Amino acid sequence: MLQSTLQMAAETARMPENAPLAALALLGTAGAVVGALVAAAVCAAVGRRTLATWIAAGAGALLIAYAGTLGGFAVASSERVLAPGGRKYFCELDCHTAVSVERVDTARVLGPPPEAQRAAGRFLLARVRTWFDPSTIAPWRGDALLTPNPRTAWIVDASGRRYPLSREATRAAARAGFPSDGLDRPLRPGQSSTTTLVFDLPDGAAHPRLFVGDPPGVELVVIGHENTPLHRKILFDLGL
Repeated sequence: MLQSTLQMAAETARMPENAPLAALALLGTAGAVVGALVAAAVCAAVGRRTLATWIAAGAGALLIAYAGTLGGFAVASSERVLAPGGRKYFCELDCHTAVSVERVDTARVLGPPPEAQRAAGRFLLARVRTWFDPSTIAPWRGDALLTPNPRTAWIVDASGRRYPLSREATRAAARAGFPSDGLDRPLRPGQSSTTTLVFDLPDGAAHPRLFVGDPPGVELVVIGHENTPLHRKILFDLGL
C-alpha cells in the first residue's frame, strides 16, 4: 500500500549562489597562476632569477588567497533545507536547471511478481522534477537542447546517517509505472522531466531529507559550492 505526501512551496536556492562570479574567480586565478609560472620560467631561462623568484612567489600568494577564500566560504556556510516543492537551481554555464520534489511515497513492495522488490525496511520514493528555466538562458544560447550535468542523490536522516539510491528498487518502480525519465534527460528551454528515485530506509530512520547535487569533480575548488570540503549542503525536506 502506498502512502503519499505533497506540499508546495515557492522557496528557491542556487548552487553555487553566485555562479558567474565563482566561475570567473576560478578561471581568473587559474589563468593568472599559469601565466605567472610561464613568465617565471622564461625569466629564469634568460638569467633573471630574482625576478623569476618574485613572480613565482606572487603565484603562490594568489593560490593561498584563493584557498583561504574557498575555505572561508565553506566554514561560514550553513545547512539549508528546502520545504517540499522548493527548487534547487544548478548552473549549467549558459543557463540553469531547477530540481524540485513533486511527490513522496512509501511502500514495502515495488513492482509486479515475480520481479517484485521487497524493502529491507520501507521504500521511500521521491518523484523529482528537473526543469530547464527559460528565464536563465544566455542571449547567445537559443533553443538548443541541454543535457543536464550528472547528478548524485542520497537520503540523510535526523541522526546524520546517509542512505544511497537503491538502483534495483528504482528499476522496479519504473516497471511499476512510476515516472522514470532520469535526471539527465536532454531538455529544451521551458521543458521538464520527471523521475522517481527510490531509497530503502530502515523503519527507524526519522525525518529523512533528500540530497540531489553534483558528483565530486571540479566543483571541489569552486568558491561557494556545496561540494567543497566542509561546505554544508542544500537538502529537500520530504515532509515525513
